[in-house]
Amino acid sequence: MADGDPGWSDLHLFLAVARAGGLSPAARLTGTSPATLGRRMVALERALGRELFVRHERGYEPTADGRKLMDDLADVEARIQRLTARPDPGARPLVKVSAGTWTTLALLGRLDEITGTPADVRLRFIAAENILHISRREAVIGFRNRPPSEDGLAGRRLARVEFAPYAAPGAPDLWIKVAADTPSARWLDRTIGPNALCEVVAPRNSLDLALAGKGVALLPTFVGDTEPRLARVGETVPELAHEQWLVTHQDDRHLPEVRRTIDRMCRVLTRRGGRR
Repeated sequence: MADGDPGWSDLHLFLAVARAGGLSPAARLTGTSPATLGRRMVALERALGRELFVRHERGYEPTADGRKLMDDLADVEARIQRLTARPDPGARPLVKVSAGTWTTLALLGRLDEITGTPADVRLRFIAAENILHISRREAVIGFRNRPPSEDGLAGRRLARVEFAPYAAPGAPDLWIKVAADTPSARWLDRTIGPNALCEVVAPRNSLDLALAGKGVALLPTFVGDTEPRLARVGETVPELAHEQWLVTHQDDRHLPEVRRTIDRMCRVLTRRGGRR
């Protein structure tokens, strides 16, 4: 009991003694010696300034204060047990994945290859254009356009990403702009200005409109080249080409479920692509 302040360990032992009615039966339940339990109960009473037990030959009987403390601790004990409960051994471990719209789309298209058959991992995809903090465990695996620079992070380089304009046959020669804070959206804004068919906030909607034959969308080639309903209608944009990196925390990357997920994602993303 540090600095005279009781902790959960002391309170847990108190509940064991109160429920068992004595030191010896509580010792068998907790693996703590009767002598140690006796000392801990005296220290707890002194720390709380209350007498918690009536001690007699038959054992330890809670006083009124002791019974009240038992009642007060019931909800706390239940919450602690829920928080510290061991996971179901049959439950699949959760891996949180942070990626932009297009990488998420590519991964979801090959989900069975990533989760395994039968599935041995549970994935939570966080599709966002902003970068989540892996060092704060906002995600376990993240996809970036540069190698990690923070201490404690590890990275693996993937395939190079390029962007090109795509449209369905017969679609009007009008751009679909994306109002987002991404390099490709900023390039569109600089290049075509206000002369666009429309603007969308979600990048995925530009693909939906292109597939519907409404206009021209700027897409990563690993998305556009795999869509049989679309064709390139221009050259790739050199200034938007970049490397892609898979990033995770040094402490997490050797966990079996994370290792499996990384290896499978790398295989999927290495094979991505299509016609040229």
